[in-house]
Amino acid sequence: MRWEDFRTSENVEDRRGEGGGFGFPGGGAGGLGIGTIVILCIIGWITGINPAILIGGAEMVNRQRAPQEQRQGSEAQRRTGAPTDQTGRFAAAILGNTEDVWKQVLPNQTGRQYTPTTMVLYQGGTRSGCGMAQAAMGPFYCPLDKKVYLDTSFFKEMEQKFRVKGDFAYAYVIAHEVGHHVQDVLGILPKVQRKQQQVDERTANQLSVRVELMADCLAGVWAKNSDDRFNSLEQGDIEEALTAANAIGDDRLQKQSQGYVVPDSFTHGSSAQRMRWFQTGFRSGQTQSCDTFRAAQL
Repeated sequence: MRWEDFRTSENVEDRRGEGGGFGFPGGGAGGLGIGTIVILCIIGWITGINPAILIGGAEMVNRQRAPQEQRQGSEAQRRTGAPTDQTGRFAAAILGNTEDVWKQVLPNQTGRQYTPTTMVLYQGGTRSGCGMAQAAMGPFYCPLDKKVYLDTSFFKEMEQKFRVKGDFAYAYVIAHEVGHHVQDVLGILPKVQRKQQQVDERTANQLSVRVELMADCLAGVWAKNSDDRFNSLEQGDIEEALTAANAIGDDRLQKQSQGYVVPDSFTHGSSAQRMRWFQTGFRSGQTQSCDTFRAAQL
């Protein structure tokens, strides 16, 4: 991918090196307030992460942090603008290209103006509008503060854990999270979130799958329009994205972790579904082709 030619986004908040300070409103030493628990449940629904894992991790961090670390976390000077290291430059360049593409595509195809998201780069852990951001959670989008959170070590984890590498595979991950922001701009995420709070767990999971597959499709729409406008793709790039989508399908991850598959617990979609919806977006280049909520078959 010719990412070096992209405009670098200034909407980057670089928290790497802060030391992972956390702040949880309403929580005492070792405990969490009800507001924090609700927020962690919301991010669990949206990202497909078990809320119990988020709550447990937050409680552990609350118990272990020292008052001095808390002060340091709140007083840390955060770098904004384009990072200067290779990984940071790459992330900022991909974000900048998504901005350039969606600022043109979204109004033309949907009549909605695109307001860019901010990307937070961190290592280990940091605070988000949705509660704790932790490396084990992977990249995610928080609709409460309109930011994408990315622990940059995830790229190395993709290579080591999932045997996935390549700049376009990494770009696909960023574009997927920006796809969630596009859903937010379109008003889709708030509607789904409200619906998930009214239904049983199985139905809530099914809604989550549709949200995630739509984000995969929107990543494909971005890739198609980026290539049409900037000639950004190189041979093998699409294969890299499909390899990544295949590696992080719910069925494959469950098979690897527990030896069997439970479709009712899927929150992101199977490997085949994730690859198919990315290809749907890439082939059409049209946002309208990504309406997974009206699709008879995922």
